[in-house]
Amino acid sequence: MIQVFHAVAAARAALGACVVTIGKYDGMHLGHQLILQQLQAEAARLQVPTLVILSEPQPEEFFAGNTAPARLNAFHDKVAFLDGFGIDAVYCLRFDHDTSRQLPEDFVLHTLIDGLGMKGIVVGEDFRFGHHRKGSTETLHHLSSLHGFSVSAVAPCLDKHERISSTLIRQCLHRGDCMRVSQCLGRPYSISGTVIAGKKLGRQLGFPTANVALLSNKLALSGVFVVQVEEGAVMRPGVASMGYNPTVSDSQQASLEVFLLDYDGDLYGKQLKVNFLHKLRDELKYPTLAELKQQMALDVQNTRLYFGAGQ
Repeated sequence: MIQVFHAVAAARAALGACVVTIGKYDGMHLGHQLILQQLQAEAARLQVPTLVILSEPQPEEFFAGNTAPARLNAFHDKVAFLDGFGIDAVYCLRFDHDTSRQLPEDFVLHTLIDGLGMKGIVVGEDFRFGHHRKGSTETLHHLSSLHGFSVSAVAPCLDKHERISSTLIRQCLHRGDCMRVSQCLGRPYSISGTVIAGKKLGRQLGFPTANVALLSNKLALSGVFVVQVEEGAVMRPGVASMGYNPTVSDSQQASLEVFLLDYDGDLYGKQLKVNFLHKLRDELKYPTLAELKQQMALDVQNTRLYFGAGQ
C-alpha cells in the first residue's frame, strides 16, 4: 500500500532515504510511465524506496487560476495509479508563493537532500524547476557532483513521431479521439468519483443514471461516450454524458452521468471509475424532453452495437 505524506519530516522519518521524481504527472501517460520505470530501477540499484513528489495545486493552477488548462487527473487518481504501478510513497508538495520563489539550488539542498534524504533523482529531459523555472537537468548534474546523488534524465516518449504530453492528450480529448488517448496513456482515459444524488431526470425519461461527483467544473472532455464502469472488481458497460446538460439547464455546473446497460441496483455512495472508450456525439440542446429521450435511446442502441451486444 502506497504511503502519502504532506510533511517532509514525516516522509523522512518513514522512508529514511529515497530516490525521487517530481512533477505534475497530469495524465500518467506513457512518457510518465517511462520515468516511473527508471525511478524503480534506480531505487532497486541504490536499495532505497521510490518517492513521487506531486505539486498541489499544479503550478499552472497557482499562476493562472481559472484560466489554467483543464486537469486530467485529480490528486487521488494520481495516487491510485502510482499505487497500482508499485510506487512506495508520494509526497504532496504544497505549491504556493514561497515555493514558486525558491531557488533551484535551495530546493534541492533543503527539501530534497536535507529534508527527504534523496539519494537519486529521475526526471524527464525537459524538466524545469525553481524560481522562474531556472533549474534544469544541467542544474541537477552540477549539484550531484557536489553532493553525491545520482541523476537520470529520461528521453520523451513518442507516438506517431509526436511527443506524448499532457497537452497532446487534452487536444485529443477535446476532439473526442479516445483511441489516440488510450494509445498515449496505455489505457483508456478515466474519471473516478462517488455517486451522489442528482435531479433524477434520467429516471423520469426511462434511463436512470448514476451522477458521479466531479472535483472541478473545468472539463478536459465533453459529450456522450461509450464507457466501461468499474465498481471494485466489477466492470459494466454503459453510456455517459459529460458536460453541462444544456437541454434541462442553463447553468454552467458540470456533471458526469452514467447509464449502465442492463443494470438495476442502488449505486448511491459507491465509488465508480468511468473509462471513456468511444465518443458517440457532442452534447446538444434539444427543443423538448421527448426528443432528448429519443436521442438517449439511440445512444444506448449505438453503445450496444459498440460492445457487440445487439438489441
